[in-house]
Amino acid sequence: MIFSYNWLQKYIEDKLPEPKKLAELLSKHSFEVEEVKKKGNDFTLDIDVRPNRAGDCFSHIGIARECAAIIKSKFKDLEVSLQEDKNFQAKNLINVSVKEKACSRYTIKVLSDIKVGESPSWLKEKLNICGLQPINNIVDAVNYVMLETGQPLHAFDLSKLKEKKIIVRFAKEGESITSLDGQKFNLNKKVLVIADEKNPIAVAGIKGGKGPEIDLETNTIVLESANFDSKVIRNASRFLKLRTDASLRFEHGLDVNLTERAINRAAQLIQEITKCRIASGLVDFYPRQILPKVIGLKIEKVKSLLGIDISQKEVVDILKSLNFKILEEMEGVIKVEIPTLRMDVSLPEDLIEDIGRIYGYENIPIILPKANVLSPKRNLNIFWEDFSKDALKENGFTEVYNYSFINQEQVEVFNFQQSDLFELENPLSQNQKYLCPSLIPNLLKNVKDNFRYFDNFNIFEIGKTFKNPQEKRSLTGLIAQKGKGESFYVLKGVIDILFEKMGITDYYYDNYQASPEESVASTWDIKKSAEIKISNKEIGFIGYISENILRALGIDGRVVMFDIDFEKLQKLTIEEREYQPICPYPSAVRDLSILVPDEVRVIDVLNVINRVGGELINDVDLFDIYENTDNQRKSLAFHIIYQAQDR
Repeated sequence: MIFSYNWLQKYIEDKLPEPKKLAELLSKHSFEVEEVKKKGNDFTLDIDVRPNRAGDCFSHIGIARECAAIIKSKFKDLEVSLQEDKNFQAKNLINVSVKEKACSRYTIKVLSDIKVGESPSWLKEKLNICGLQPINNIVDAVNYVMLETGQPLHAFDLSKLKEKKIIVRFAKEGESITSLDGQKFNLNKKVLVIADEKNPIAVAGIKGGKGPEIDLETNTIVLESANFDSKVIRNASRFLKLRTDASLRFEHGLDVNLTERAINRAAQLIQEITKCRIASGLVDFYPRQILPKVIGLKIEKVKSLLGIDISQKEVVDILKSLNFKILEEMEGVIKVEIPTLRMDVSLPEDLIEDIGRIYGYENIPIILPKANVLSPKRNLNIFWEDFSKDALKENGFTEVYNYSFINQEQVEVFNFQQSDLFELENPLSQNQKYLCPSLIPNLLKNVKDNFRYFDNFNIFEIGKTFKNPQEKRSLTGLIAQKGKGESFYVLKGVIDILFEKMGITDYYYDNYQASPEESVASTWDIKKSAEIKISNKEIGFIGYISENILRALGIDGRVVMFDIDFEKLQKLTIEEREYQPICPYPSAVRDLSILVPDEVRVIDVLNVINRVGGELINDVDLFDIYENTDNQRKSLAFHIIYQAQDR
């Protein structure tokens, strides 16, 4: 919004700082000044007034008061003095009927013996500087008062009003109006209008109509100063695609008590210019009077919120400079009356904000808060999750993230029981109908999708699973390959590494035993799977996924997978490490290959080797398996490391 530097100076006792310095001060204490321009003998300031301050600062008087408070100067308020003709009563000349609550106040003053003509040069200059085009002395005076006080006004030619009556109502369906600049607008029932007995004569709060316009023949005018509902004006402006200086101010909300002050100022200015007669009194529709609010303010609260040691006198001086009235002052407490212009102030904190900005935020010392620095409490859940992720990534696995939902088709393929499932009342789609009771279904979906691009890959996921009535975390990983190959022992070796890094030693793999996991076991190829156990407690499964499952999901390949209850695993972890000296005696490595029947388990062979070798065996690793399906035998090859600890 454009403001004149010289005009602002008119209301301030001391000389204002030069324009650029003033712009800097306003930006620091009130509103950002976007641009300063020289215009003739004046300067313009383009000030970005915040919407909540439209009620008092969409005007030169409002900005001047801010300037006076900032530079600690005295503000010179308007002095309005009217010479009214007591034999000439306004109420006898015009009738007003307000039919809608959207108009909270409608004030009229009547002026006669008007001489319409060109405005004085000073008035035209002020309007030009602020971007308004001079028209005639009556319209220009009204626009000047709007720029000065922030209250839009309008003037009608009384002789052109039918039945000398003004009605405030919503437009009727099918009504239209031609504006002062000749544009025709079709109205609807949501557009508030000012009308006479027959037709609309203005769009309320937006623009006047052509009918009762002021011209050179005008002798008596009706000055209008009103207050309209901001939402109604905003909606009408959008509907008509018409935005004016008046609608801009009404859209943001104005003080209802400003109407009388502005209309008296306009009447005074027109009288000074034209030497007209002013009818005595006002025609004023004001059914619900708005009174100033009163707020109690504690000085200690000011100090606490701003973080400064400010005196009560400084607080009072700042509030007075901003037009707040001090009703009562006691030690440490003041009672403040809020002018109705300040519609943004309703709490003590609002007053404290005003005090802070005028005092100067740059004057508030920077004090670091005092607090004890405590080490954050260790989150073991996050620690062991990250630990496990790192261990698997180091062994060539890629982490994946899936949604925690499955669909009906997956429920049927994996034979999940409905009683175990949590069904969503309002799923985003049918593919997200249930909370997943296992990470396996979505990981196998990843396998199907990735087989289009890769022949083999390793992936894992740590996430929550939901099986009625509990929620738990699971760690699930897999090796997928299209061709032939033995990946079971590779995956088993990865689990061994993970457990050893987590400090777990008493783990082993056992045959599947009939248990409550019967439905889960149907996911696996029972002949090529095992239970993972720690201290005789089952914590998960490892093995090949059943051919039936893979076929149902359309996966052409082999998948070996592990599925571990991470909650159980975490409880068994040991973070401490026991270090032993390196054995000083050399080791001897021997390879052993044996042929055994197909049904013999690797663990049984390992047990025999360890039993026979005794304490001399340091480690045994299976490094090759060859299966001959014709004679139902298989060849197992082992690395055996012999190393004595004492000789």
